[in-house]
Amino acid sequence: MSEFGMLSVIPPLLAIVLAIVTRKAVLSLFLGIWSGAIIYAGGPDPLGDPIGWIEGVLADGFGFFTTFDWIVEAISDPFHTQILIFTLLLGSGVAMIWQLGGAYAVRDWALQRLDTQRKGMIATWVLGMVMFFDDYANTAIVGSSMKDVSDQLQISREKLSYVVDSTAAPVATIMLSSWVAFQISLIGDAYEELGLDGAGDPSEVEIFIQSIPFNMYAILAIVMVGIIVISRRDYGEMLDAEHRSWGTGKVYREDAQPMQDVEADLGEPYADNPRLGSFFYPVIVLIAVTVITALWTGYYEAGSPPLAELASWSEMVQNADYAAALIYGSFAMVVTGFVLGSVYDIFDFREATDTTISGFGIMLTAVTILVLAWGIGSTVGALETGEYVSGAIGDDLPTALLPVIVLGTAAFIAFSTGTSWGTMGILTPIVIPISWAMTGDHTMTAAVVGMIFSGAIFGDHSSPISDTSVLSSTFTGADLIDHVRTQLYYAVTVALVAALLITIWGVTEISPFILLPIGALILIGLVYGLSELDARRKGVDPIAVNGGRHRGDPVKPATEADRTEPTTDVDDRSDSETRPPSDED
Repeated sequence: MSEFGMLSVIPPLLAIVLAIVTRKAVLSLFLGIWSGAIIYAGGPDPLGDPIGWIEGVLADGFGFFTTFDWIVEAISDPFHTQILIFTLLLGSGVAMIWQLGGAYAVRDWALQRLDTQRKGMIATWVLGMVMFFDDYANTAIVGSSMKDVSDQLQISREKLSYVVDSTAAPVATIMLSSWVAFQISLIGDAYEELGLDGAGDPSEVEIFIQSIPFNMYAILAIVMVGIIVISRRDYGEMLDAEHRSWGTGKVYREDAQPMQDVEADLGEPYADNPRLGSFFYPVIVLIAVTVITALWTGYYEAGSPPLAELASWSEMVQNADYAAALIYGSFAMVVTGFVLGSVYDIFDFREATDTTISGFGIMLTAVTILVLAWGIGSTVGALETGEYVSGAIGDDLPTALLPVIVLGTAAFIAFSTGTSWGTMGILTPIVIPISWAMTGDHTMTAAVVGMIFSGAIFGDHSSPISDTSVLSSTFTGADLIDHVRTQLYYAVTVALVAALLITIWGVTEISPFILLPIGALILIGLVYGLSELDARRKGVDPIAVNGGRHRGDPVKPATEADRTEPTTDVDDRSDSETRPPSDED
């Protein structure tokens, strides 16, 4: 347990509440770190020794010394440094694609085939499931490639960001990815501590595979995205966002602060003869180099066996250095931009270098928030917030309720700390021994492992201090807080259904393969029911494209002015002026 007790929860909760209320993520995160530094400098008992507490705070420069120590600590962490380099290089890769005209080429190609909102969002959903090997790369590739297409179809940036975010991490956590390697290593460490790594015991890979159907939030989150994009029904703040986008052409609200605006930062791209290769070649190089390098690093970490005795796939996946692989992949992507600019005679070496540096610039907001989010991580680590929360659940629990309690605990830790990986790292060594001591059953252990992963992802999806939320907003060009606020309704819906299903399993032990289809049907019913109720309450149609759209009206795609500046009042605009074809046409 943390010696700071309840005080340890104040900094992350303060940052989250301020971010949601003020919509100022940078300021909120900094104030959260600063409040934690004040608590840390003063000590765990401000009421018991108020004079000593004040002296401690003053000696620490009102907490600013520790505040910046934690921020520097976050930057100097090797893994965080690698992610920052990857993010900056990826910004340069995006800038290269933009200047080469690749985004325009994809937009023009896609709009000939994806001529309705439903088709556009289904394509985004499917692409998100295909890019399963890393959630960071997933959000970057899918968000960047579909942003212009969704803008032309007048899909709100909030909706695009939801589809990207709620597909990336859930897919990564159940497929062959960096997430899986991390998960397997945690399970292996816990089993080794318990002495369950001998003959007759399942391996960590087997336990992970058994945990997949219990990772109910991740699976149902992917299903939920499909329900939303196919039905086109929305509720909560997403319904408002979609009606705004469809009715006015503004894909984000007037006061929003998009995490990325490529056109504003980089200017007009080359558009005389945009080629699809300008987009696909850099992306293919990114994926290929990342995957190959990851496996190669995993091969060497596995002990560099002779080629005649290659390491197994599981060993290479588990031991791979994914952060380094992402750096090499994103660097190769930038180099590809240099080559294409020369081959297509679009820009020379000097101009390509300028584009690379400009690409760093479009990521500065994301990098700033990432660093501060990691600073919050240093704060909760110093105050032992995770240990306090996990310790609060105790170990005297009804066995049947253990999985759902683990789900809730993981969700709260991830929500408060903004890190799903950190949540897994905190809870797995605690929960697996508790589960084994209570039941001595590998199936229950697999169930709680699945719930740790589910809760961690749900908390991440709900938190404005989550790195995946930051990157999803960045690459889709959405406002971070708007993304979190609109996604929250859907995330909570899925989490409640997952909690219901795992509770039923704990009481009845009905197979999760039976419960998951039931959960999908429940989600369908909830989406239809909640969308009707919310639309009736707001006096609008639950499907935004039906809100005043007349079949057969001629249309014109939204312009950049429609997306960023107020035009005329929606009631004064004819449907034929701004709206792309709907699914009804």
